[in-house]
Amino acid sequence: MELVNWIREQVEAGKFRPGQKMYSENELKEMFHLSRQTVRHAISVLENDGVLIRRQGSGTYINDRRQTNLRNKTRISVVTTYVDGYIFPKTIQGIENVLFENGYSVQIAFTNNQIGREKTILEDILSRDEVAGVIMETVKSGIPNPNLSLYGKLQAKGIPVIFINSYYPLLPIPHVSLNDKMAGYCAAKHLLDRGHRKIGGIFKLDDGQGHQRYAGYLEALTEAGMEMDDSCILWVDTVGMQNLEESRSLIMGRFRGCSAVVCYNDQIAFDFVEILAKEGIHVPEHISVVSIDDSELTVLGDVALTSVPHPMDRLGEKAAINLLQMIGNPAFDATYEFDAQVVVRDSVKTLEPEEA
Repeated sequence: MELVNWIREQVEAGKFRPGQKMYSENELKEMFHLSRQTVRHAISVLENDGVLIRRQGSGTYINDRRQTNLRNKTRISVVTTYVDGYIFPKTIQGIENVLFENGYSVQIAFTNNQIGREKTILEDILSRDEVAGVIMETVKSGIPNPNLSLYGKLQAKGIPVIFINSYYPLLPIPHVSLNDKMAGYCAAKHLLDRGHRKIGGIFKLDDGQGHQRYAGYLEALTEAGMEMDDSCILWVDTVGMQNLEESRSLIMGRFRGCSAVVCYNDQIAFDFVEILAKEGIHVPEHISVVSIDDSELTVLGDVALTSVPHPMDRLGEKAAINLLQMIGNPAFDATYEFDAQVVVRDSVKTLEPEEA
């Protein structure tokens, strides 16, 4: 009873927080100089009273009644940047398949990659007492975001959140994504292996994926002993990516002398190849291109694009599975990144040493 009362006092004083892992049986045995049987009996008393909860294979935790409430709710909020495009329908489908099978309904919203829209959606979720968890795609995660405190409020309410595709580095919230640094590395490494040395890049400025893919690109060049040339890098934001044709003169100047270019995604690669064609520059005869996402766009142009696949539906399924794990166990480490590899098609020319 001494041990039982001590644990109760710690919980009531807030020294043990809901969801926090309790000391192990061995630790309690040493702390209170009790037998293991006595410690187990004390834990059983507290478990019967709803103070503690045992999780098989994990340990004993302070019972978080908020988590019990979450398990009694059946609605999950899913928020992505867009509804269209080649990634989002498959990702959402993967999420829905898992959640529906587990008895959850899905509430879907879209931010259009706008910070103001993200704020409105988060405030709406916070105003309702019906959400068991949130699957959220970050908005412009490559630049400072004023909405980070709203995610803290979700966590304070005990609502688990998992990010998809990217994450906010300042927030301790798990994410499920492609390993974007590996994707950028694989794309550049493929070009290096095919003899290219003057390799440019088009990357997205305002999303975290762009920064990670650029970091992988840099790592591959550095590993190969290549000098990075800033003049061969073009950064575009969300608006610029949607209107790449407006940057035609900049593109033609920026990549003059490059034998190859790594593109942030298939949409940029597809538009880039079309711009080059209008200037009489053909892929891969005059310049090689490697992209990321491996969507249907890779085979819609005159030249099939070599690309690094995005997991799409598998990513959605994994995010949903991991969120359900978080609902059941707040201590679950839900971060997961899919490995990257190159799917080879026709957009890369192999260079001889004298051509490089």
